[in-house]
Amino acid sequence: MADAIDAILEQWRRERPDLDLSAMDVFGRLAQITRLMTPQVDRVFTKRGLRQGEFDVLAALRRAGPPYTLIPSELSAVLMMSRAGMTNRLDRLESAGLVERSLDPADRRSFRVRLTEEGLRIIDDTMTEHAANLARLISPLTTDDMRNLAALMRKLADGPLGDRGNDGAQWGGEK
Repeated sequence: MADAIDAILEQWRRERPDLDLSAMDVFGRLAQITRLMTPQVDRVFTKRGLRQGEFDVLAALRRAGPPYTLIPSELSAVLMMSRAGMTNRLDRLESAGLVERSLDPADRRSFRVRLTEEGLRIIDDTMTEHAANLARLISPLTTDDMRNLAALMRKLADGPLGDRGNDGAQWGGEK
């Protein structure tokens, strides 16, 4: 069944039969999937008063394991963003009572960011719903399809796309 990407490719094939458009087909579909999934993913976060970036911070702290604490430079590195951008996210999360900052006893020039009990509850509830939502969105694929697709995307990311360094800038991360 033809879709919008097929129509665009057919128009280009008619106008420029000399071009190999197979890469355009792949990247067009990746962009289409991103456009389609983003609002459905964001709905889970919005329901709990979170933005994608705030979810990312809470998730990074949760993945760190007990005591769910990291220093801002570790968070910035994990999330591939600037410290200034991280400060804004931390300010919002601290105001919401989901994280708390305290001076780092090992380095008084730095501080530690820790999930609060409420932050832990929110990230666990959100992650449970997020995982179920992603499973629903990918349900047309078999387990083998998912494994193969993930391997192919990893291979693509390890190629020329990854040559810029893993700074995340092309996905909205900050330098």
